[in-house]
Amino acid sequence: MGIFRRPREASAATPASISDFWEWWERRRPDIEASINAPEAGAGPAAEGEHHADGLPAPIVEELTHRVHRIHPALQWEIGGGDGDSPVLTLTGGGDPELRGLTERWVRAAPSGDAAHGWRFHPARQPDLEMLEHKLLLGDHEFDLDYVKLGMRADTARARVHISAYHPDFLFVSEEQQLQVARHVLDWSMGEDDVARWIGEVTIATEAPVDALPPAMLRAVVEQIAEPFEEPTWLTGEGRTPRGHPARLGARFPLHRQDYPLCDLHVAISVPYRHSNPDRLPVDPSSSALRKFEKKLAALGDRAVLAVRETGDGLRVFHLYADPDSGVIAELDQLAASWGEGKAKVASTNDPGWRALAPYQP
Repeated sequence: MGIFRRPREASAATPASISDFWEWWERRRPDIEASINAPEAGAGPAAEGEHHADGLPAPIVEELTHRVHRIHPALQWEIGGGDGDSPVLTLTGGGDPELRGLTERWVRAAPSGDAAHGWRFHPARQPDLEMLEHKLLLGDHEFDLDYVKLGMRADTARARVHISAYHPDFLFVSEEQQLQVARHVLDWSMGEDDVARWIGEVTIATEAPVDALPPAMLRAVVEQIAEPFEEPTWLTGEGRTPRGHPARLGARFPLHRQDYPLCDLHVAISVPYRHSNPDRLPVDPSSSALRKFEKKLAALGDRAVLAVRETGDGLRVFHLYADPDSGVIAELDQLAASWGEGKAKVASTNDPGWRALAPYQP
């Protein structure tokens, strides 16, 4: 068990590039609308790294790309809809958890109501089964997505579905193109956030997997896996502290980054306790006080989520992920200051990819 502390870092507010984007958008929106509603404009599946923007003039494409890349150079954008449907602008980090908070802040700063002028905005790719009826052009190769089949292996211990993706043309293209096809098919089948929540390993098959199913069936399989985990629970384990004493670990499971998109800040609250058994584990009245302390952490709502607790050697460390712009850090400081069994410490560090949780994942 690694009870640890991290130096505090000041959190950055929502980047100015996001507000700059929406100011630019309001100026250029009429030109974009005119282009996507032009008779010759059309829309087809977008390739990874390219922009879904059929019909937009090259200067607007370049300008929009520049504005998006000012927010982060790895972000991609897609425009869909039009011709009577509400137009949609999607900003995506391609499933990268490091970027999910940025796209969420972008969409929360977007105009709404009448100010949106009929547009819808999404911070991640949405499911769209109709896209699976198209052909996907990657480089000089066109994939008929009707031929895609998915092998699906349920992993109930990890609450994941592992995927083996097959298309007969995989024999003739690069591994990169194979994976691009698989990623697009999964996103259109489930939506980018649910892929991140429930899909595990993705491998490529050059022969159709046994019992393979069409992508449209993926949602039903995932729902069977996800149903027992509608309410998160706590997994517990035992180990040893660095001093060799018994330690206890609890981890919330499942815990999905996408359910707390603004919580980019890892917070470790180290709470000493006075009353312990010979193994240096807490007993009453300390154990009761620790439970009350944890209940207060659980009451913070979406501003902070408790992910892991580590206990041993007279110390309990609560690991949370918090929204740095919500003011919750000040509340956590006050809560720590109110602890009566020694000096509790609060340390935080920016961790938008939730990398600190990796050692505790099943």
